[in-house]
Amino acid sequence: MKKNTATLTDNRTGKTYEYNILDATRGPSVVDIRTFFQDTGMFTYDPGYTSTASCESKITFIDGGKGELRYRGIPIEDLANNHTYLESCYLLLNGRLPSQEELYDFDLEIRHRAFLHEGLRHLFNAFPDNAHPMATLSAAVTALASFYDEHLDIEDEAGYQMMARRIISKIPTIAAFSYRHFLGIPFIQPDIDLSFTKNFLTMMRAYPGGKMHLYANGHEEIKEVEVRALDTIFTLHADHEQNASTTVVRSVASTGAHPYVAISSGIAALWGRAHGGANESVIAQLEYIGHVDNVEAFIERAKDPNDDFKLMGFGHRVYKNFDPRAKILKKLQDELKEELNLDSHLMEIAGKIEEIALNDDYFVSRKLYPNIDFYTGIILTALKIPKPMFTPIFVIGRSVGWITQWIEFKKDKTSKIARPRQLYTGE
Repeated sequence: MKKNTATLTDNRTGKTYEYNILDATRGPSVVDIRTFFQDTGMFTYDPGYTSTASCESKITFIDGGKGELRYRGIPIEDLANNHTYLESCYLLLNGRLPSQEELYDFDLEIRHRAFLHEGLRHLFNAFPDNAHPMATLSAAVTALASFYDEHLDIEDEAGYQMMARRIISKIPTIAAFSYRHFLGIPFIQPDIDLSFTKNFLTMMRAYPGGKMHLYANGHEEIKEVEVRALDTIFTLHADHEQNASTTVVRSVASTGAHPYVAISSGIAALWGRAHGGANESVIAQLEYIGHVDNVEAFIERAKDPNDDFKLMGFGHRVYKNFDPRAKILKKLQDELKEELNLDSHLMEIAGKIEEIALNDDYFVSRKLYPNIDFYTGIILTALKIPKPMFTPIFVIGRSVGWITQWIEFKKDKTSKIARPRQLYTGE
């Protein structure tokens, strides 16, 4: 049976080249042009990789036109509504959901690995008190590589799993310590009696000497509805195919660098306002707009081609339909409106923006729907998580995706060092 092929013709010479078409189980097929330069002496030109598949992957699938997101073939709606974040972590790492016994063992291991080496704790003293948590988090994860140098040369599945579970468990602790150092207050150690997400909230809020599950004010317990909301956010952020930060992680992996260094590079990339920092920008913009009466004026500014103002939290590089994660958070936001006492002022502004944008031809024709960042900021604000911690929250959720992508790259025998080409137009 003849393989599916694509024929390319150089109109300058009339010479024809034939390349195999590789079929996907979901989504677009690809033209295998790995020998294109060897055959033609030319490069392909695709700034931003808008039409280029950089790898083969079995982890996450997105259909931007349909608004579809799946981890290992399972729809994100199922995972967010019926499973915990740790179940999604196990799924990404192992290709299937865990049994109850496997989940128990996985959870227990994550709890016990959450503690940091005492030497690493001293690193925080090198930063000023007001250092942004993302800067501290990135540096501390890089430093983590020096404590686990053995992960540089992993040769079996047990090694991959240990390395992955270690980074997944320690990043929430590092993030919480980064935040408390930012405030200049004592660290709270992990509590192995608490679940993954409740433990993180405790390390953020508790004071030494009190019960570990209390707020910083010492008298109000962390509500289970808060844990569920944040756990859902972690799940929605767990992986997102070959986005900018994941591409960075894979590129650094291609150099043979330590896996935690690759993760740190992903953290740095995620910090950008066009990527993970967008949810922080959404809240800042809502505060800047200030009042619901000002919304229409800012909408008009966003539509003005001569105005640099951009409406944050709308549109997506991949999704040309409603972001499925945004749909889940919109529903969650509505459910938690009363239980979490959401900021009614910001909610009113956000609601007005959403109402206008979803019915305005300018936004509808350009498929500028609310994305995950539009709703994440509101919910994180309701959880009493300050803006500087919004992107670290993203990091916690995405750590499992990054490390799973790193493992997949390392296991791929056809992988090579990342080395894009260029169109040179200089002197």
